[in-house]
Amino acid sequence: MNIAIVGTGLVGRVLALNLLKDGHTLTLFDKDSKDGLTSAGYTAAGMLAPFAELETAESIIFDLGVRSVSLWPDLLKEVGVYDGFQLAGTIITAHPQDSKELEHFITTLKNKVKEAKEIESINKEQLEELEPELTQYNKSFYIKNEGQVDSQRFITACSDYLQNHPNVTWKDFTKVDKIEEGNIYINKEIQEFDWVFDSRGLGAKEHFSDLRGVRGEVLWLESDEINITRPTRLLHPRYKIYIVPRQNSKRYILGATEIESEDTSDISVRSSMELLSAVFTVHPSFGEARVVNSKTNCRPAFKDNLPRIENTNKLTRINGLYRHGYLLAPAIVEKALKEGIYK
Repeated sequence: MNIAIVGTGLVGRVLALNLLKDGHTLTLFDKDSKDGLTSAGYTAAGMLAPFAELETAESIIFDLGVRSVSLWPDLLKEVGVYDGFQLAGTIITAHPQDSKELEHFITTLKNKVKEAKEIESINKEQLEELEPELTQYNKSFYIKNEGQVDSQRFITACSDYLQNHPNVTWKDFTKVDKIEEGNIYINKEIQEFDWVFDSRGLGAKEHFSDLRGVRGEVLWLESDEINITRPTRLLHPRYKIYIVPRQNSKRYILGATEIESEDTSDISVRSSMELLSAVFTVHPSFGEARVVNSKTNCRPAFKDNLPRIENTNKLTRINGLYRHGYLLAPAIVEKALKEGIYK
């Protein structure tokens, strides 16, 4: 089949990889460049945390997340990223004065799904066995089977893979004005396809009236003096930061901000100060780390913060992955392709 994918962010790329396996011919459309550097998928830390996300998510997010974790290794291998997947668990901790916040967080998780009851409480000595450089926390929790995808490498590798694939035509810097069943409109000209997938995120607002953007901000830190090996969350009454170490490098992705805004301008002074002051309390050597980059973006979300799939004749729309892009994308794409009749 001759298929169009409109929007080549994270969902669009995962869609393309799946459709190419089925032997289809693809035309990709995106208003930005092929490198994907402006996409939310490039900005994201790439955490795979189906348990930890339960604090503010429904159990369906957990189910889809568990499925996505099992799908990611093959997707990464398909584009030649063989060491961009880590599943060494997540550390969740808090300073002693915030222990009530930590207990409340874990209790919330355990009340959402029965599998969360297996989350392990670990003492200071057990934490030091997992992460020898985290020495100041008397009580923490360890969640097995969580981890991360190296999001920046995945997006970049996808760009190379798709541009060089013989069954792919990629039209970047191309704004699609309208999408209908089997048709797209560019400058009032119609292009016909056997099937169209709309994965534009916030670009699909003309169809989804309740779609909104949620701003997120991250900092990239680099240090030769720190060796944290797995994603770590620090709970605090005002903010919950995460530190995601990139394998085989000295880079750490630091984030947590979630702002009801569609502003994509540079990170604010307030966010920078809160993130950096919090990470300094996790490990004093972060005080000498270098801030090598800051990224902001807006995640598409609906009022219920749940993803949405719409299938009609010759048209599938996927949107609203909110802050769960890497946790949901493979499973949501798999679900959309099973529900659709494009084959």
